Formats: sequence, structure tokens, C-alpha cells
Amino acid sequence: MNGSNHKLWKAKLAAWVHDPAEKALVLLRDSVGHEGGTVAELRKELFGSHGGEDDLKSLMPLIVKADRWAAAADRPQFPRAPTEKLPGVRFYEDPQFVHPLSGERYSIVGGLTEVEPSHIKAVSLDHFRDYVVKTPEGEIDWRSTALAFWRFGPFLGARGIQSLWSLLPADTRVPDHTIWAHLDLTSAFATAFASGVEESPALLSMSFGPVQGFIAQARSTSDLWAGSHLLSFIAWEGLKRICRELGPDAVIFPQLRGIPLVDLWLRDEMGLPREWFKELEWTRRATDTNPLFSAALPNRFVALVPASRTKDLAESVTSDVRGWVRGEAAAVVAELLRVAGVDDVESLPCYEQIATQLAAFPEVYWASVPWTLTSEEKTKDIRRLAGAMAPFYPVAEAEAPGFLGGEAWKVLADPIDFEGAEFYRPNPGVLYPALYDLLDRTAAAAKSMRSFEALFQEGFRCSMCGEREWLCTQRSELNLSPGDRKDTLWARVAGRKPAWAKKGEHLCSLCALKRLWPTRFVERVRTVVEQHVQRYVVSTHTMALAASIGRWLNDPERKHLPPKWQAHLTGCDAAALPALLSARLLEAGDEQAGLLARRLPSLLDLLREEARSEDPVQRQQAGELFEALQSDLKGIFHHKPEAYYALIMMDGDRMGAWLAGGEDQYSIRYKESWHGRIQEQARAIAVKNDQIRRYLEAYRPPSPARHMAISGALNGFALDLSRHAIEAVHNGKLIYSGGDDVLAMVPVDDLLAVMFLLRLLYSGISFGSELDRGLLFGSAGRDLRVGHGHVLLKGRLFRAMGRKATASAGAVIAHHTAPLAMVLRTLRRTEKRAKEVGGRDAFAVTILKRSGGAVELTCPWFPSGQLDGEPLSASPMGVLVKLRNVFAAEGALSRRAAGIIQQWSERLPGPDLFAGPEAYQEMLSKNLAYQFARQSGPAHKESNARLGAELAKLAVKAWESSGRKTAAEFLVDFLSVAEFLAREGRAEPARAVDRQGGAV
Repeated sequence: MNGSNHKLWKAKLAAWVHDPAEKALVLLRDSVGHEGGTVAELRKELFGSHGGEDDLKSLMPLIVKADRWAAAADRPQFPRAPTEKLPGVRFYEDPQFVHPLSGERYSIVGGLTEVEPSHIKAVSLDHFRDYVVKTPEGEIDWRSTALAFWRFGPFLGARGIQSLWSLLPADTRVPDHTIWAHLDLTSAFATAFASGVEESPALLSMSFGPVQGFIAQARSTSDLWAGSHLLSFIAWEGLKRICRELGPDAVIFPQLRGIPLVDLWLRDEMGLPREWFKELEWTRRATDTNPLFSAALPNRFVALVPASRTKDLAESVTSDVRGWVRGEAAAVVAELLRVAGVDDVESLPCYEQIATQLAAFPEVYWASVPWTLTSEEKTKDIRRLAGAMAPFYPVAEAEAPGFLGGEAWKVLADPIDFEGAEFYRPNPGVLYPALYDLLDRTAAAAKSMRSFEALFQEGFRCSMCGEREWLCTQRSELNLSPGDRKDTLWARVAGRKPAWAKKGEHLCSLCALKRLWPTRFVERVRTVVEQHVQRYVVSTHTMALAASIGRWLNDPERKHLPPKWQAHLTGCDAAALPALLSARLLEAGDEQAGLLARRLPSLLDLLREEARSEDPVQRQQAGELFEALQSDLKGIFHHKPEAYYALIMMDGDRMGAWLAGGEDQYSIRYKESWHGRIQEQARAIAVKNDQIRRYLEAYRPPSPARHMAISGALNGFALDLSRHAIEAVHNGKLIYSGGDDVLAMVPVDDLLAVMFLLRLLYSGISFGSELDRGLLFGSAGRDLRVGHGHVLLKGRLFRAMGRKATASAGAVIAHHTAPLAMVLRTLRRTEKRAKEVGGRDAFAVTILKRSGGAVELTCPWFPSGQLDGEPLSASPMGVLVKLRNVFAAEGALSRRAAGIIQQWSERLPGPDLFAGPEAYQEMLSKNLAYQFARQSGPAHKESNARLGAELAKLAVKAWESSGRKTAAEFLVDFLSVAEFLAREGRAEPARAVDRQGGAV
């Protein structure tokens, strides 16, 4: 490590020990002060020998400056006279926390007085000492120790207070950001300052593409996963350059701590001890539920870097990612040639095609904004910064664009004094919002101004993307028509390795990389996990059957297929099953059940294919066998085997606006950030000072800690919560989860529960009562505690996006034989419909019937807002579940009611003929109650009449966000979806229906 880098890593460690992690727990109760305990001991251990004290002394001015800038960027200041101490909060007596994105406030009842300062200091000191790494010569390994502190500092493990430890505030008066966020930011600033004598920090933004188009070019669910995961891996290849040279704490967004790919890099490339990682899930799971298979990293990052290095870092990252892609593509071609039995010669056209097709892949865009646009001596002098921002704003706002023209900067630009007390003193850190705004707009402009160079291609195009030539071993092959491609590279591969190419498929270099990426990545994971890792691709047919098989497994008196089918099943390939269903099979220990569950999808597919044979004898025999098998399956399942499955696509709403933070609805006020006691003091002062009053009411602009909080919430959702909702407690398969976006395949039975559970976990919205939990999720929600923007799962606390954050979801129900490309196009349109027609914070469902036609429903998740106090059972999804359940329950409500109401609704008068919404709702309510009661069994007339009235109320509230002209039209959509989901074999027919119209 050269001397310059040596200094950078020392600066990082000096920054990490400028404040103790346990500061909030010892402040105002420890006689030696918060800097006299753990901090003093760690400084002595790290810098107490070999001239380290001189190093620390020379670094301290940089650390003090970095601390001040970081504090100014992340938190408001407080009133004090020049000779007075800052107003304090005894956190151990009144521990309050504020959600940084929603402003939700929560406290620890009873306080933390039982946590003795001496004890927590000892625990903290021991914890950090465990991660001090030394060289073989006994000296401090500065880089390894800094990386270890960053990675493991926030995790106490089994020492008793992990959830509290991870949320400890940096400042007890502003408990909306953690000490870890502050240490990260201070370290990043210190690294920039330590990079040169006159060095200044800068924000660097880089993005990689294309994204949606690249992922969408897929011919299977495996291709979908590969596209998403490959982009995430490419992003990491770029981020590695920043992490290697400046440390992972230099990356503000996304947050890298705890990301499995980053952990793997820390262990295998940076040399941190293997035993530190041995308990992490990615080192132990031998299936594709391993977190390494999650596409957790977005295609964009923002880093705090030395201003003088932005250009060379951006160019190095670009070179790294493009070189990596070309290297991987070359390895893929070598594998294809090996399988095809073609000599691997460098002069083959396929290698030239790689160089041509991938010369500019991925697309890379970057922008940087230096802090030198501000003035440290005169923070109010923002002329250069305003001048740089002006081109992105209307002429009328050019003098004070964006943040610089907002109420917050009007207050923050000048020191605030009150009756001789210095309330606030600005420094350049406070201008982070303006710098980020400029960065965001500059990056968008760079992307829109990208140069375009046409790629000359000839002959037939790739089967997957339709854009580039397919890989060939002779250029003349490119002009062969599909029927003449008998001996091409791809024809040989299809015959010998059908998992890599189906008959007739011919792929370009990029699509070939996508197709083989699952195979290549599995091999990578096997080397790091040291187990035989398997990846399971669940087919659409298997997913459709999962509900029927799962319900059959639950029956203690289940019957098996007649013995004649055993030979047929044994001769078929085993199908990959959803993780939960596979686990239940192992638990059941029933070999016959395992044979049926794992091989039935393959047998049904085989018979269906043979029934379309050109040989009439084979066609007849297969058809007869297929019908006989269907009949026998109906006998053991008590219904026809399910043939429909569902795809879900969910996406966080307005993520760009969340990061920009320029709109009030995505921000919280300054006063909301403060501890309750500070709020009281500030309000008392504001009565006499209008400037301070405006300061309290101003909305907080974006900050580094806010960006870290957003990224941390998205990481938890992508890596843990979404997979738990889809695979651990339901029979689904997570195809990809990349932060705020999710793509999953689920059985029709689980569709509503999975969609709603994902939505609640995204924001951290409470399930409400046990009755609501049981109605909506059954046993699936028992191991989750959700509320106040947080989720507790298996003892681990996740901070979610909070109640202000919303997400929209689209779902398509399709027959398993429907072309996947068509289903995916419909899914994207459905998700778009939820956002555009539903107005965001909405869901949309499309049912593609095999017989033709489609049913479409669009509805807001919470028509009255999720904070209106209504139980979740009264939400649209709650009503939809109740309606499905009563349709499915024997003798409760005839499914004919849906058709009758559809005909009846066409004759209803429109809402414009009534005195108001209440009168229109009353008409709908009475008519629905009458029709529901009429189509109900004797024991359910009263409860179903109430359900009809509830449905009418919902329709009046929701129809304007449904794309329909009237509430009656919305009712038809709603009832049609509920009726379809209640058909035989879908919802549990034996579920009891309570007298409120719900299922228990």
C-alpha cells in the first residue's frame, strides 16, 4: 500500500473513532464524557505506537472539519449562548427515535436506565477491539481495520442489544439518523480532505444501462432473472473501483454494508478473516435462495470522492465494467464452442462479433459536482453554485434556483442569533441539497445528450433481442433462413445442451451472456460457498400446480394415484418446486407424494406435447392417457388440477422524487426531526422570533443520511423481506428483487396475500388486529411484527420506507401454456396501469382467459389514505379477499351473483342523476345487499348483505381511480376477479366464513 493510500485509511479510522458508537447511551451520564471512554481507548490502541500519535495529531484538523461538514449536511442546529453548553437530551431516560423518511416517532417505554455506562462502554470497546487487524509484524493493518470497522461496527451479534445498537442516533436531539450514518459520512469527507493539501470533496454520479429494455428481452423466467442479476453484478464491478481506492463508505447511495457481493469482496479480495462471515446466510445456503442470487444493487450510484479524481475514477469505472463484460462474453463463447465441438480459434467470427457488439456495453453516464462551487469562508456566497444550477431552471428562478430559492435556504444561509444566543452557524456541508440537485440534473442531461453510433449488422438477427447478429462460426451462416440452419454453432448447442438454447434459437453475444449467466454464476457461488449449489427454475406449469399439490399434501387422509401411473412418473424428469412446497415434502417424508409432486408437471407436459404429434397413433394414445390422468388427479385433488398461475410486478412510486427530496410530500419538517424536549424549547423561542419559526416549519431538504436511509430500507426489502413474503411463507418464486422493484411468480391461491404483504412490508405498515392478520395472511404473518415504518423478522429489525412511501403493483393471471413474452408484455402494461390509471399507490390485476378475453381491475390500495384508521379488512384488498372467500365457501354465496350483478349494473342510473355521492352509495348498497342476500345460503344472508353494503361503499370511494366511468362498472371488475379466484380448486372451500362476511 503506497504512502498516500496509507494516509487515507488512517484518516478513515481516525474519523471512525472521533465519536463512540454508544454516544447516545453515555451522554450526560458518564463522568469522563463521551470522548473519554471508548474513543480514548481505541485511539490509544490504533495510534498509540510507531509514531501514530503524530499521525493522529496531523489528521485531527481534517477530522474536525469532516465532522462539522457531516453534521451540517445531516442535522439542524440548536440555540445556545456562546458560553453555554448545547441543549441536551438524557436519552437513557427518554429514548425517542424518529423515522427519517416519514417522521413517525416512537419511544422505548421505561427508558434505558438499566444500561449502565460502564457496561455498554466495555461491550463497545471489546466489540471494536475484535476487529482490529494487525500485520504479521504486529503493526496495525490500516485498510483491513477500517474495512472491518465499517462492515461489522453496527452489528453486535449476540451481545444482547443488536436492534437498539443498529439504530442508536448520532445526535440524541435529532434522533432521525444513526451514529453509523454519521461515521460513514465523516469518514468519506475525511478521505476526500486527506487526498491532497488543497483537496475538496465532490459528488460523483454514475449509471449503467440500458435497464428495462435489457431485462425485458427474455424468453423464459430464467432470462428475466439473468438480465436483472447481470445488471446488478455489472454495477458492482464498477463500484469495486470506488471501494478499493476510497473505501465503501465513500458510496452514499446505494448503501453497501451487508450486501452479499460486497461481503464476498471483503473476504476474498480484501482479505478479511473468513470466520467473520461464516454465520452469514450467503456462506451457508446451497440453493438459489442464497442472497448472492438477489439483484440487490441498482444501476446507479452516488459517491463522495476527491474532486481532483472524478474524471479518472469515472473513466476507470467505465473501462472496468466494459472490460469485464467482454471478458465474460468471451468465456461464454469458449463454452459454447466446447459444447458444440468446434475448435476454439481466436480468428473465429464470433470473437470479432463480441468486440463489435459489446464495444459500448454497458452504456455509462456520469456527472460530478465539486464542493468548490461553495465557499467555506462565506457560505452565503453561492454565486458560482447558483450560476451552475441556473441553466436547469426557468429564467424567473435563475438567480436562486431550486434549494437556493427555497424557504429552507433562506433560513439556513445566515447565522441565526436570538437575544445574544448563537442558534445556527452554517458551513458548506449544509449545501449538500443544492449540490445533489445540480448533480441529479447534470446526470439527467448527460444521459439525454448521449451520442449514438449505429451498429452495422447484417443477416438474420438474434432470437431474443432482434437487434444484433447471432454468434456464428462462419459469416455466411448469417444469411441462412431458419429452416437451413442445420449445422450452426447454435444448432449444435441446442442438440447437446438444450438448457442453453432451444431448438431454433440463435443468440447474439449479449443475449448469450444473459442465457449462460445462471450457469456461470452458479459455478462462482459453488467456489465461495464450498457446497454444491443448485439453482431451481420453476416452470409456469409447476407454479400453477403448486396450489393443488400443496392442498393435497395438507390432507392427512390424502389418496395417491393408482399404481399404473408410477412407471409414467418415474420415467419423467423431476421438476423444480417452490421452496416452501419442497420443504413441506421433505417434512412429510412421503416418497409417493414426492414422486407425484416433483414429476407430475413433466408428465402432463409430455402427454400434452405428444397429443399434438404428427403420428396419429401416438396422438390418440397420448390424448387418452392425458384424459385418464386428469380424471384420476381430479379424484385425489377433489378438483381439476390448476392450470393458471400469476406473475406480480411491484415498483416503488416516485423513487427519483424520494431521492431528490424537493417535494414537500416526500419530506419532513425540521421540527419533526427533533427530540420532543428540543421541540418544546424551540417552540418557546419561535414565539418571539419569526426567523426561527420559519426554520421550524421549513421542510428538510435531502441529506446524505436520508439517502442512506432510503438505500438501507430498499436493501432490506430486496434481500430479505420480499423473499420471505414470496418464498418462505407462500409457494411463490422470486424472479428478481432489485430494491424497490420486484418480479415474482406465485400460485393463483397466493396472489392476493403476496401482493398485499409486499405492499405492507415495503412501507412498514402494521397488519392491525389478529383478525385482520388471519383474514389476509393466515399463518403467513405470524413471524412478522410490522409497524411505525419497521419490520421485525426472526429477531432482526429492518427499517422500511415508512408510511409516506408508496408502491404500485401489477399482476397477471395466465394459463401456463400462454406465451411468456405475451404475458410479460401484459404484466408491464398492468403495472403501468396501476401507476397511471390508479394514480400510484394502487394495484391492478389482469386475467388472461385461455378461452379469450381479459378481465381488468385497477384499484388504489387505500382509497381514503392508509392513515384513516380503517382496519385492513376494510381496505380494497381486504374486501376482495372476503368476497373471494364467501364465493368459495360452500353454501355461502353463489358465484352466479357476479354474473347477475354484471347484468343488473348495466341498467343502473349514473351518479349524475343523484343528489350526491351519499345517495348514489345508498342506492348501490341497497341493491347489492339485496342481490347478495338473494344468492346466499340461509346462514349467510345477513352477513353477505353487510358485505354487499361494504362493497358499495368501497366502489364509491375507489372507482374514480379505476379507469371506469361509474362505480357500477368498477363493481363488475371487482366481482369478476373475486369470482375467478374463488373457482373450484383455488380458494380453500372448507374455510369457515364468519358472520361479518370474512374468512377465519
